[in-house]
Amino acid sequence: MEKLWNSNYIKVNIANFMSSFSFMVLAPLLPLYLSDTFGADKHTIGVVLSGYTVVALIARLFSGYITDSFPRKRVLLISYGVFALFFSFYLGLGALPATLGLTLFTIVRTLHGGPMGLATTATTTAAIDVLPSSRRAEGIGYYGISNNLGTAIAPFAGLYAYDLTQSYTVLFALALVAAVAGFVANSTVHIPVREIAQGKAPVSFDRFILTEAWRQGAMMACFAFCYGVVSTYLAIYGKEELGMTTGTGGFFLLLSAGLMTSRLFGARSLRQGRVTHNAGRGMLVSLVGYTLFAACHNPIGYYGCALLVGLGNGHMYPATQTMFVNLAPNNKRGTASSTFLTSWDIGMGIGVIAGGILSEHLGYGAAFWCAAAVNLCGVMFFFLSARRHFNNKKLR
Repeated sequence: MEKLWNSNYIKVNIANFMSSFSFMVLAPLLPLYLSDTFGADKHTIGVVLSGYTVVALIARLFSGYITDSFPRKRVLLISYGVFALFFSFYLGLGALPATLGLTLFTIVRTLHGGPMGLATTATTTAAIDVLPSSRRAEGIGYYGISNNLGTAIAPFAGLYAYDLTQSYTVLFALALVAAVAGFVANSTVHIPVREIAQGKAPVSFDRFILTEAWRQGAMMACFAFCYGVVSTYLAIYGKEELGMTTGTGGFFLLLSAGLMTSRLFGARSLRQGRVTHNAGRGMLVSLVGYTLFAACHNPIGYYGCALLVGLGNGHMYPATQTMFVNLAPNNKRGTASSTFLTSWDIGMGIGVIAGGILSEHLGYGAAFWCAAAVNLCGVMFFFLSARRHFNNKKLR
């Protein structure tokens, strides 16, 4: 059996962990930062934070084409380097007058989505490139663990740093250091030279979006919608409705524990080719978690959701990503990765905006029930259409 944990795969995992850490050390606390520092209301918070996702989405529409059409190592280093640099622009914004500070933060945060969208596509494609083909599905599952570790550790590190210093500037500096470390790790990765996608006009639609996977994309957007609602308004909801000022760290710890556990146990079935089985099982478990969160406005619903969604997404996410990759020819792996991530961005962006509007006008209950309903739509679409389509059209 070919070796899975080669040095390049390890380095890409380190870079992925660092990018996840740099994002998650800020993400759960940014709504509080905007509220405490600039006096932003829920609707404004939703609009400001959604800009990041919208620009990431636009960048990802082109990131697959760029990754497949230019040397991947060069694309990886440029995109990741700019992604890291942007964290330095957050420093000092909180000391400005509220209106000016909020305006500049919105600009910086929105533009930051561009290099993030390209960097995550390039990093994911690099991970696929350095994996042995016989263990690709398994490797994709393990690759996600580096992301899960960042998701688990970063909120705790951010909360601890803020509690210790009462300074959001420290959080931004911490994110900057982590992103720079990820850039250093990526700079030492050797990516095999791959065939450059040719034979298509540059403006051809299927050079930007893997049209064969539109069903899987629609399904993923539904799952991202509910995650966008819950993850973005989690901290404010816990503080205002449940009186939990430090619950966010525990939520993400349980979420990540569930993610890592299910990825470890699910890797074997992915290696055996049970892709749709893993995906379907994970979707159903996550659906129970989101429904519990909407139905039980107490710590049981709060933490129970975290564990169940973690267990469910740990099965669903790598299995679905494998579906995208297996529907694409080898010279369109970047397009497959970008389509997968773009689908997630679309759902996240809509979820952040819709969650802000619903929670502002109808309360958190309406926002969370809406999330659970959209999740149910994604599950039904998988079992009624996307699963059968994948089994009929997969290339490997």
